[in-house]
Amino acid sequence: MLNVPEFKAAMVRKGYNQKTLAEKLGISERTFCERIKMKRFGTEEIEKLIPLLEIRDPMTIFFDGVVTCKVTDQGKEANVCLNAT
Repeated sequence: MLNVPEFKAAMVRKGYNQKTLAEKLGISERTFCERIKMKRFGTEEIEKLIPLLEIRDPMTIFFDGVVTCKVTDQGKEANVCLNAT
């Protein structure tokens, strides 16, 4: 799920408004607004947004509350990803 406040903050930091970013993605402003409202972007859109907004950790913005990772200690470290929904 999209972390809307963090996403909008990234937009502001890079000086984008919804119309301009929608154009960069090749979608209408209305579709862009719907993506935000539904808290979901497609994979191709996310791949375009990451460099445009210079997002360092896409998981915290585009997959907020969907996946969590933790490190377990059973002799050696391993990442375990769980569906948080």
